[in-house]
Amino acid sequence: MAAAPPSPPPHSAVALIVLTLAFAALVCESKLSVDYYAKSCPRFNDIMQQTITNKQITSPSTAAGTLRLFFHDCFLDGCDGSVLLSSTPFNSAERDAEINLSLPGDGFDVVVRAKTALELECPNTVSCADILAVATRDLLIMLGGPHYTVYLGRKDSRISKSSLAGTDLPRPTMPMSQIIDMFAKRGFTIQETVALSGAHTVGFSHCKEFSFNLKNDTQYNPRFAQALQQACAGYPQNPTLSVFNDIMTPNKFDNLYFQNLPKGLGVLESDHSLYSDPRTIPFVELYAKDQNKFFQDFAIAMQKLSLYGIKTGRGGEIRRRCDAVN
Repeated sequence: MAAAPPSPPPHSAVALIVLTLAFAALVCESKLSVDYYAKSCPRFNDIMQQTITNKQITSPSTAAGTLRLFFHDCFLDGCDGSVLLSSTPFNSAERDAEINLSLPGDGFDVVVRAKTALELECPNTVSCADILAVATRDLLIMLGGPHYTVYLGRKDSRISKSSLAGTDLPRPTMPMSQIIDMFAKRGFTIQETVALSGAHTVGFSHCKEFSFNLKNDTQYNPRFAQALQQACAGYPQNPTLSVFNDIMTPNKFDNLYFQNLPKGLGVLESDHSLYSDPRTIPFVELYAKDQNKFFQDFAIAMQKLSLYGIKTGRGGEIRRRCDAVN
């Protein structure tokens, strides 16, 4: 009797295989590698680990701030450290765009600290873009987040324009259709968009980003809306006022952000949109029930983001200082 043909692999397994092959092709083409600094800077990993650990212990908001900084860097024109450049008399840089003015200083500081230590150990060797990519991954792990492989060998961009940041970064007031389109143009699926939105499980949002909408958005839990109004009561006089994105476990990377959304406990308008758009609701519900699935998909999406628009070879440089071109 003939043996039955083998069952085809499940759809998720096929998708994972395709993603793995795509990553391998991109990494091979760009000449990135996990051990890129093994010979040129053998203590790279030790220095990075020591620097970020010390910074996170001293300033617990560093991890969330670095994650946001990394996203704002990569989403514009690739993970090239362009957001780290300071403006000059002749150029307004990304970090001075209105949307980037609220980027936490701790994210910039941990990169500067790591770069300073690495320049002493191995001058003109490690790019600021690689430092930011590794710091983001390692800090997320410190908060309980998933591990993912960071390939190294990026070069730093020589260009940074505030005008690009003003138009090409998603804002919390944008309709979900527009946010989905922005991610799609960069090669991200709706599911990957929702997974990356799960980064809001840590960090905070400034009152100016949502306080104007507290009385109009019916998706807020009424008691939660009242609490937000009280927390932001002094916002006009103090624009730095902010609240945690995840009020339950603000300093832990988990799936409670997704559990909060059906309860009306999302802070931003874009959070509410995730649970009102029929294209994103199924993934919100999936991740709310299954943290392992969220971690798996988030790790894959973050690895994909870390390879987006990277500069290699003569397409960039190794900056001596992360805030200025050579």
